[in-house]
Order: sequence, then structure tokens, then C-alpha cells
Amino acid sequence: MPEDVLKQAAAEMLDWQGSGMGVMEMSHRGPDFTAIHQQAQADLRELLAIPEQFHILFMQGGGLAENAIVPLNLAARMGKTSANARADFVVTGSWSQKSLQEAQRYCSTALAASNQESGHTALPMPASWRLSPEASYVHICSNETIQGVEFHELPDLRALGCDAPLVIDFSSHAASRPVDWSRVGLAFGGAQKNLGPAGLTLVVVREDLLGHALPGCPSAFDYQKLADAGSMFNTPPTYAIYMAGLVFRWLKDQGGIAAIEAQNQAKAALLYAAIDSSELYVNRVQAVCRSRMNVPFFLREERLNQAFLAGAQAVGLLQLKGHKSVGGMRASIYNAMPLAGVQALVAYMREFEKTKA
Repeated sequence: MPEDVLKQAAAEMLDWQGSGMGVMEMSHRGPDFTAIHQQAQADLRELLAIPEQFHILFMQGGGLAENAIVPLNLAARMGKTSANARADFVVTGSWSQKSLQEAQRYCSTALAASNQESGHTALPMPASWRLSPEASYVHICSNETIQGVEFHELPDLRALGCDAPLVIDFSSHAASRPVDWSRVGLAFGGAQKNLGPAGLTLVVVREDLLGHALPGCPSAFDYQKLADAGSMFNTPPTYAIYMAGLVFRWLKDQGGIAAIEAQNQAKAALLYAAIDSSELYVNRVQAVCRSRMNVPFFLREERLNQAFLAGAQAVGLLQLKGHKSVGGMRASIYNAMPLAGVQALVAYMREFEKTKA
């Protein structure tokens, strides 16, 4: 979270703008929270240049819940039932694999492409994807946090002869760069990486994809009902929406998405350059698809891992241990991480390598 956002939230904790209430005390249907909610939606639409034919939904349950909610809403898009509906998946790491596995509970799934043979260090070229004309949608995770691979350009399914909408899980890099909405039917993501605290889930869905929910879809998960109710079908995560709204305003103050993308490019370039010029550290992801948000790296001498982590913690560099499924290290450099933080990490890495040589 940006420090400025945390300071403002702290100042408004007991009394939001003279209302006599903190945001957590407000009715979600009262005029004060209604204003917060509407401003957050307007700022997000402006920041991400979201076209009017897309609905912005504020939901709960995180990205994992959307792995079920998406097929519940889209699997029957072509007039199908759960028995004969199909969705195509491009598996490029742990999160897209989870998405495929969850969707199998609600429809048939097909593996259109995978990067498993490369150890999830490359991305399969869209021209090689095996897409079905029967697919109700095509799912990708546009940034894999664990493996550190990112689609720097979203695939154009129409150029591949596919009429199905593209669904993107952009949980871990939403608002870190522009989105080409002409190539997207639905985007979803948990807020807790770049948009705000845990508890809020963002869904951006095109108008024509509403109204196709399976009969067994819970009402609170039906995108049409949520869109009709302005995300107020049930009580929304009010405080998380307020915090996300502060982040959206912070992003606008930084100069918007183009400016934050430039900052992210600079941070990632600095860290990758330090890794690539080192004899101790290595990143195994192909340069053309390296994530700007999540940078996994490994020490060539694994016996030094614990010493590296202990030394990092001693100088205030925290949570650098890689995911348990892959090991090594991982630096997550989301929007709120300043360039100075990356510079501090690079300085520590160089000093550690020098002293352990």
C-alpha cells in the first residue's frame, strides 16, 4: 500500500470528512458511502480507460472464487448447459492451473496451450494455441506471481480465428500498465497486490457477457444481478472499496497508468540487470516474458539461502523467500514499492555476493 494512502486512511479512521463516522461505521446504502463507491468506480474507469460497454463490479472472494464464478457465468454463454459447455485454458503457471482445475467442476475444459515443458519459464506463442470453436471463453493468467512470467501483450483471439471472449486473471498486475480492452471480454483480480487491501475483488465484464449464468449459480455471484444492482446486490466490502478508492486517487496523482508503468519498467530493469550481471544470482525466465511485478531468482549456491534471507531481514528487506513450490527467492515490486526500495535490494544483493565470494 502507498504510504500516502495509509496516512490518509489513518487520519480519516474515526471521522471521514466531517461526517462523524469512520467508513467502517457507514451504511453501505447511505449517501456518504454511496459517494465513496461512485467516485472509486469513476476513478478506476478513467485510470484504466475502461469503455462504457464494460461493467465494473466490486465483489468478494478473491481470484480463487472467480475461478468458479467465471464458468458459472460464462460456460453457458452459447446456449449450452454445464453438461456440454467448454472453456479453453492456457496454462502458464500455478494460478492458471488452479483456474483450469476449478472450472472442471462446472464445465468441460481443454488445455489450449501450456509452458510446462519449459518449466514455466516461457510463454507459448498464441499461433500455437489449440483453440476450439465450441469454447465459451478462453482463460489466461496474464501475470503468474509464482513463476514470474507475464504477457506483455494480450493475445488477439480474433486474429487467431477465435470468436470466444478472452478472460484474464490480472490479479497481480492490475493498474500496473494499460489494458487493451478491445482484446478482453472479462478481467478479474483480487485487489491485494496493486489496488488495495485483501477483501475486495475487481471484475470488469463486457455487457454482452451478462445474463448467461448457469441455473445453479448463486444469486450473489450472478454478474447480471450485480451489474443491475451496481455491486450492491449484497453488502459489499465497504472499507476495502474505500481504501481502493484512495489508491486510485494516488495513482492519478502519480500521473496515471502511463506514469506508473514507466516507474515499473525502471524498477524491473534495475533488478533484472543486477541479477543478469551477477555470478551468484540467476533468473530462469525468458527476457521477453519476465514479470515486472514478481521477480523470482535463485542463488547458484543454495547453501547460502538462509544467510541471504537473514542478512536481508537485518537491513529491512522482508518477505524475499520464494514460494514453497519453487524455492529460491522472489521480489514482488508492485506499484507501491518505490524505486528506492529496489535500489536498496540491489545494493544488498551486490554486497552479499561480494562478501560470500
